[in-house]
Formats: sequence, C-alpha cells, structure tokens
Amino acid sequence: MKKAASILSVMILLFTMQGYAQTNSLGQDINAITTAVPFLSIAPDSRAGAMGDIGCATSSDGNSQSYNPAKYAFNKNKFGFSISYSPWLRNLVNDINLAYLTGYWRITDMDAIAMSLRYFSLGNIEFMDPNGEWISTQKPNEFAIDFTYSRKLIDQLSIAITPRFIYSNLTAGQFVGGEETKAGLAGAADISLFYEQDFKVKKMNNSTLRAGLCISNIGNKMSYSSGTLRRDFLPTNLKLGIGYEMDFDGYNKLTVNGEINKLLVPTNPIYQTDSMGHIVYNEAGDPVIAYGMNPDVSVPQGMIQSFYDAPGGFREELREVMFAVGAEYSYRDLFFFRLGFFHESQYKGNREFVSIGAGLKYTVFGFDVSYLIATRQYHPLANTLRFTLNLDFVSTNKNEIKQQNRFN
Repeated sequence: MKKAASILSVMILLFTMQGYAQTNSLGQDINAITTAVPFLSIAPDSRAGAMGDIGCATSSDGNSQSYNPAKYAFNKNKFGFSISYSPWLRNLVNDINLAYLTGYWRITDMDAIAMSLRYFSLGNIEFMDPNGEWISTQKPNEFAIDFTYSRKLIDQLSIAITPRFIYSNLTAGQFVGGEETKAGLAGAADISLFYEQDFKVKKMNNSTLRAGLCISNIGNKMSYSSGTLRRDFLPTNLKLGIGYEMDFDGYNKLTVNGEINKLLVPTNPIYQTDSMGHIVYNEAGDPVIAYGMNPDVSVPQGMIQSFYDAPGGFREELREVMFAVGAEYSYRDLFFFRLGFFHESQYKGNREFVSIGAGLKYTVFGFDVSYLIATRQYHPLANTLRFTLNLDFVSTNKNEIKQQNRFN
C-alpha cells in the first residue's frame, strides 16, 4: 500500500496538478508550469545525462533525436543504433523506468534519416475508490515514436523536421469525477537547426564551433477524457545551445557546452480569492484572474504568450529559463569523462543537480553511464543512473570513405 500510495503521489504531482500559485515559507510565489506527458522532457541517454542534460549543440551521436535531430546530417558514421535505460525516481519507488531506442542512417553526405521509440513505465499501481476500497491493479505507461529527416542547407548548417506520435495511458479507463477516462493521444513535431564549423587555432590540431536551436513537441493539447476534464499542453520547449571543441594533439580533446531552454507553455495565473482563501468564480463559472493571463488559449497563442504572461512580470519570466553547462574530455576517442550542471529555479520546478559520467568506445561498440547528484537534500532525482549502449558503423563504400577523410 505504501508503494501504491507513493506512485499515485508521483502521478498526481506530475500529471494532474492544477498549477495554482502557492507561497513558500519565504513569502515568494511557487508557480511551476505543468504540462501533459512530462516524460518527453527527460534526457534519456547517458552522454547528455552526464553533461547536465545538454545535447542541443554537442557533436552528433546516435541519440541526437532527443535533443537536436538536425545533427544527424553531420554524423561521421554511416548508420547506427542506440539503446538507453534509466530506473527513474528510485528514491520514491522501485519500478518506474524509462527506455529509449534510436536508429539512424546517413543517406548521403548531405542528408540523413532517424527514428526513435521512448517508453515510460510507471510500474504497478493499485487503484482505489473514494472509500479506500481496492478496484484493480494496473500498469500505466506512455510512449512516443518519431521519425526525422535531416539535411544540410550548406556545408556548415543543417535543418531537420521530426513528426511524433504520443500515447499516454495513465488511468486504465478508471472513472474520475463521474467520467470514464481514456488514453491520451497527440501528434507533435520538432523543428531544429544545427551549425558546425571547423577551423585552425595556434598550438592546436583542430577546433570546432557548434551551435543549435530546437523547438520540440509542437502539437495539439492532450485530454484523458471525452467529457469536460481539462486539456493540457504538451511540453513544447525552446532550446538554444553552443559548444566549442578543442583537439589539442589528435589524442586529447576537450569540449565545453552551454545551453538554455524554456517551456513555450502559458504560465498559470494567480487567481482572486475571498476572505476565506477560496478562489472566486465569475458568472460563467470561470476563476477570476488577479494577476497574469488566461492560460486556456490555442497552442500557437500559448507559445507566443509564454514569453510575457507570468503573473510576476519580467522577474518571473527569467525564472522560467533553465540553463546548463557541461564538459566532455576524450582520449583517442576511446575513453570519455563528462561533467555537467543543470539549474531550474526553485519556484519553477526546483531541479538543480551536478552530473558525472564516463564512456568507453571500441570499434563499433560504445558504452556510457551517468550518475546524477542532487544539490538539495531529499530530492526525488538524486542518485539517478542512466545506461546507454551504442553501435555505430562506418561506411564500407570506398568513394564515401575517401570523401569522409577529406572532410575530417
């Protein structure tokens, strides 16, 4: 029963929060932005996970699909596969898991295709009625499958479009508020750009500057009922990144990266309350907004509105910007050591952590692992582990090998 209660608590926190502003002990507003299917915002692989969840402007790899699919056009290998696994929120429960499978194929030197499957399992959950009587035991789960086409516009710049199908079955048809629930379905797409430029620097073998932009999960709102239950925004996100790689002598490389991202989702307003602290409703039955803007808008309007609708003004808008920094050292492209830091305002989700990781690559095989160290006590993300296995195959075509060597 403790386990079931813990999982249900996680579900309530992640999926059904109404998002009304609350006040912490310092008298400051806690107003986290909530969305449907937040599992889409989890960094699934170990390389990015070890560098503070950074991946928008790092070098291309098999897991670029989750961060910036435009990078695939710059992949030096012909095709490859990757599988990642992470036990999730293990400080709370012991059977929530995230699995991620990707595959890519570089068609020519100018374009590539890729696809991925993300699967999130919430383990066994016991559903109870309002009287505490057992109804059934279910295994809620969610998944997303997507496809990418990436193409270079010029030798240094590429673009990608990534359509996505999303399925979320959290309630297994249970009744909520007298209405039968259903699995949530949504369609979405990512649009991304990637820039990569090699140049020579004194006393270095080579240097590479990279930059990336990605707007992910642009899609319809999701509902878990055909009735009157609310429809929630997908976690539409704007991500900007920059990276600089230094190849010192052909054996030792160091890459430093920085990244910012922001949810393009309306901020919950502060509602007017009466003397008893209850929310005031107008004649139409809608809550009266005291500060901020109405979040019940269309997806395009919500994306635009997200830049100026925070009830706390510009100061609160700045709190909604998350940032991360990360570094990767490699020796002969065989051994990899990584370090990262991620920050999100304590009033907007309170995720802040240091991450470390290592990797080993031999011929076509690569294995990465990462470990998350929370900077705040009793954080549910603390001690998160991620594991990734990569298989990357170079071209066997002699003409393509010559062309690849010319660019390397």
